[in-house]
Amino acid sequence: MCGRYNLVTDAQALVDFFDVAMAIDPVFVPRYNIAPTQFVPIVRDQGRGRDLLNARWGLVPHWSREGETKYSTINARAETVAEKPTYRASFRHRRCLVPATGFYEWKAGDNGKQPYQITLAGGGLLAFAGLWDRWIGQEGELFSFSIVVTAADASMQGLHERMPVMLEPKDYSTWLTGSGDVVSSLLRPHGQNLELRPVSRYVNSPAHDDPRCLDPV
Repeated sequence: MCGRYNLVTDAQALVDFFDVAMAIDPVFVPRYNIAPTQFVPIVRDQGRGRDLLNARWGLVPHWSREGETKYSTINARAETVAEKPTYRASFRHRRCLVPATGFYEWKAGDNGKQPYQITLAGGGLLAFAGLWDRWIGQEGELFSFSIVVTAADASMQGLHERMPVMLEPKDYSTWLTGSGDVVSSLLRPHGQNLELRPVSRYVNSPAHDDPRCLDPV
């Protein structure tokens, strides 16, 4: 599961880190508490170099009658993503990188649920495996995406049983343009050192999107 994440960086750092050739929507501000249905950057490669595009979190398949779905599509399970009608065409032809600097999970305790921020050990930019689609209706066109999730690795298992697929930089190109079993083999737990840090319950509200979301406790 991945229901909230952050992207605390600047536009130039995104362009440089992901080797972006074209920023389709260059407007960007640091995001401390990204929630479903919000528009955030994704990275694609459609054969002309990588581009950076703002898309809505919660995939709407191109064949949908409406620009909304009746069920949650913020996460796609790695085990079934190749077969599920909502995701299978995007898995074959429309994969993306979802830039992030960390994500949040909540752990139940005696005093309620405690939020944790999960980052790479040492911090820095990372990329979730994502799927995107383009829906066209009377309201115009909508670009949207889903984050692929898999079983939690050893460092995450005490917090949650699922986690986003976190790709290594050497695998970015394969995920974006590869095919077949090579791509499927990337859908695995992260397996590297992660840092889990309890943060302020201020992050619980999706209306809060400022540095206080990262305050340690």
